[in-house]
Amino acid sequence: MILASCREMLPGENRVALVPESIPALKKLGFEIVLETGAGEAAGFPDQAYREKGVRLESRNAVLGQAQVLCQFHAPSSEDVEALSPGTVVISLLYPLAHIPRVAEMAKRGLTVLALDLLPRISRAQSMDVLSSQSTVAGYRAIVLAASSLPRFFPMLMTPAGTIPPARVFIIGVGVAGLQAIATARRLGAIVEAHDVRPVAKEQVESLGARFVGLEVVQEKMQDSSGYAKAQSEEFLRRQRELIAAQCQKADVVVTTALIPGRRAPILITREAVEKMRPGSVIIDLAAEQGGNCELSEPGKTVVRCGVTLHAPLNPASAMAPQASQFFSKNLQAFLSLLMKDGEPRIDTEDPIFAQTLVCRDGQIVHEAVRKASEATPPGQTG
Repeated sequence: MILASCREMLPGENRVALVPESIPALKKLGFEIVLETGAGEAAGFPDQAYREKGVRLESRNAVLGQAQVLCQFHAPSSEDVEALSPGTVVISLLYPLAHIPRVAEMAKRGLTVLALDLLPRISRAQSMDVLSSQSTVAGYRAIVLAASSLPRFFPMLMTPAGTIPPARVFIIGVGVAGLQAIATARRLGAIVEAHDVRPVAKEQVESLGARFVGLEVVQEKMQDSSGYAKAQSEEFLRRQRELIAAQCQKADVVVTTALIPGRRAPILITREAVEKMRPGSVIIDLAAEQGGNCELSEPGKTVVRCGVTLHAPLNPASAMAPQASQFFSKNLQAFLSLLMKDGEPRIDTEDPIFAQTLVCRDGQIVHEAVRKASEATPPGQTG
């Protein structure tokens, strides 16, 4: 069984799906591993490191042409889809609801497609949870980026020239990225406050030594069955924006991480809120890939607005490609260990892990939500 991976083609993407450290364990599962030459170089893993583990290195087309299981960070391009043989198992961070035409291409090609971003939030899947592992990297990176951009110290300093108070950091959205941002900012000596619509987040925030800032709950269900925040009413969002604006005025650094699966990120920081922030303050918008939480964010760019430096990175984990790749590769190893039975991939749709991640099979889109979205997508729309 040939397990393959290629260099990621998305601009600015430095990560690689498989790292040399994982190769021995993958071989024990029955895989022969083939990588595109240079696939890991941008992540700090030279070709020689793979050769020493017994990996074959070939051209991109050669790798795709013989792949039986293909593992990537991102979904294959249209050209790559055509190079794959029908029946190939493709495993990646697909985000199928945002890439319906690409999903349709893969189904038409007869590929079996598993989307790691659809993994259920259950204990058995924790070791496979690529979203959490990459969010850990992004949350840490956000604070490092903020500290390097902020024109003042994070910790309190007592010097002969006077005492400098600690920086104030405000985190919006207390998922994995938000929690890592809290922990990192606290380690650097900042005063940290955090906000989330989910009441359950309060205990998590306080356990890290930060102060929770929340609204009175006006809806019974603030999160879905997977633990993600649900879309809220316009009245709730108005009150939330008012609270956030007041907190932003006091903060030196604001980190936003609020996302709603399958939808545009909510606007939580308005232009007016930015205008009232202290000159020299910093905003890190980790929701930029879904439009951003700040009204003034320009995804993929760093801009200065009203004296505030606003970073909207599209792929913050890629800036720490070696460790982000190690995390992802380890997640894949756990997923493939469950997938492989007697040297062959076996997709048990009675298992919730495969039931929720399986998107395409036997020429059909089999994931219900994705299939319905596909039926509603106008012909010719690209993804």
